[in-house]
Amino acid sequence: MLSTTAPEAPTRRGLWVSLGSLMLTLFLAAIDQTVVATAMPTIVGELHGLESLSWLVTAFALTSGIATPLYGKLSDMYGRKNLYLSAIVLFVIGSALCGVAQSMAQLIAFRAFQGIGAGGLMVLTMTIVADLATPRERAKFQGFFGAVFGLASIAGPIIGGYLTEHVSWRWIFYINLPLGAIALLVAFAVLKLPKRTSPHRIDWLGAVLISGLLTCLTLFASWGGTVHAWGSPVIIGLGAGAVLLAVLFVLVERAADEPVLPLRLFRDRTFVIPVVTVVLLATAMLGAALFLPMFLQLATGAGAADSGLLLLPLMAGMIVSSTLVGQLVHRFGRFKWFMVAGATLAGVAGLLLSTMDLGTTAFASGAYMVLLGLGLGMVTQNLLLAVQTTTPEADRGAATSAVTFARSVGGAVGVAVLGAIFSGRLALGQAALTPEAIQALPEAARHATQLAFSGAITGVFAWVGPILLLGAALLCCLKDVRLTNQD
Repeated sequence: MLSTTAPEAPTRRGLWVSLGSLMLTLFLAAIDQTVVATAMPTIVGELHGLESLSWLVTAFALTSGIATPLYGKLSDMYGRKNLYLSAIVLFVIGSALCGVAQSMAQLIAFRAFQGIGAGGLMVLTMTIVADLATPRERAKFQGFFGAVFGLASIAGPIIGGYLTEHVSWRWIFYINLPLGAIALLVAFAVLKLPKRTSPHRIDWLGAVLISGLLTCLTLFASWGGTVHAWGSPVIIGLGAGAVLLAVLFVLVERAADEPVLPLRLFRDRTFVIPVVTVVLLATAMLGAALFLPMFLQLATGAGAADSGLLLLPLMAGMIVSSTLVGQLVHRFGRFKWFMVAGATLAGVAGLLLSTMDLGTTAFASGAYMVLLGLGLGMVTQNLLLAVQTTTPEADRGAATSAVTFARSVGGAVGVAVLGAIFSGRLALGQAALTPEAIQALPEAARHATQLAFSGAITGVFAWVGPILLLGAALLCCLKDVRLTNQD
C-alpha cells in the first residue's frame, strides 16, 4: 500500500527557485534531442560514419524512451527527488563521454547512455511540476515549461551550429557539464517533495517488453527501405517481433501487481487521445528541427551557424504562443480548443513548408516557421496538462511517463520514418555529399544537387502537414475538461 509523507509547503521564492532548476534540466534534456542536427555533417567528416548518421539522434531518443516508463513508475512508488538527482548525474556523465568519443560507434553508444539520464529528466521534471501546483497553476507553469521545451528544441540546432563552426562540435556536449552541476546543486538544496513508500513490486518484465517493443519499432522504421528492403526477412522479423512484444506486454501488464504502465489509464479517452497526438506532434516537431537546418545548409548553402539562426522564427513562435496560451488556460480553465486551433495552424504551416524551393525567400520561409511555431506552442504542454488533470495522483508518474514515452516514440520511430522518406528520394551519391562538397561542385552540378536535396526535404514536409492535421482531428474528440484550483 502506498504511503506519502508531505513536506512543508514551499515558500513562493522557494517554489520559483525549484521551478527554475526544473526548467534548466528540461532544457538540457530537450536540447540534446536536436543539438547534433547542424553538427552532423562535421561529426561525420571527422569520425567517418555516414552510414550511421541517423543513429546520433535515434540512439538518444530510443534509450530515453525506454527509460521513461520505469522512471515514472518508480517515482510513483518511492518518490521523485532521489531519482531526479540520479538522472541528472547519469545525463552529465553521458555528456562528458560524448565529448571525448573517438569514433562514430563510441559516440552513438555514449549518446545512448546519455539518453537514459535524459529520459528520467524529461518525465520527472514534468511530474514534479504537477506535484508542486494545482491544476490551474499547472496550466500557467506548463506554459512556461512548454516555452522552455520549444526553446530547447529549436535552440539546439542554433547552439550546435555556432559551437561547431566557432569552437568544436565536442562542446555541444561539454556545455552540459557546468549547467548540469548547477541544476544538481540547486535541486538537492531547495527541492522539497513528498516521500513515498510502497511494496517492492517492480514490473521488470513489463519494462523489458516495452523496451524491446520500442527497439523493434525503431529498427523497423530506420532500416526499412534503406538498409534492408521492406520485404526482407529482417524487416518482416522486426515487424512481427513488435506485434508479438505488444501482445505480450498487454498480457503481462494485465496480470502485474504494479504494472509499469497501468492499462486502466487507457479506459479514458482524455488519456488515449493526448498520448496518440503526442506521437504525431513529436514526429512533426523533431522532423522540422532536423530537416529545416539540412534544407538551409544543403539546398541553399547556409553555414552551420547561419542555418541555426534562421530557425529563430520557429523558436519565437513556440515561445510566444506557449507562454500566452498557458496564461489564458490558467485564466479560463479550458484547453481543448486552444489545442485544436494550434494543431490546425501547425498543419497548414507544414503544408506551406512543403512548397519551398531554391527560390523561396528568407521572409517567406521565416513566415512559415513562425506559423508552425505558434501552432506547436499552443498544443505541446496542454497535452500533458490534459493527462495530468484527469489521472489519479497515485498514477501521475506513470501517466506522465506515458506521454514522455509517446514523445520518444515520435522522436525515434516517427523521425526515422521521415528520414527513410528523405533517403528514399535521394541517390546514394548525393546523400554522401557534405555542404562543403556541394559548394565545391561545378555550377551546373551544384544546382542539380541542390535541387535534389530541396525536393527530398520538402517531400518530408509534405507528410508533416497531414500528420499535424490528423492530430487536430483527434483533438476534436477530446472531452472539454474544466480545470479547478484543487487536485
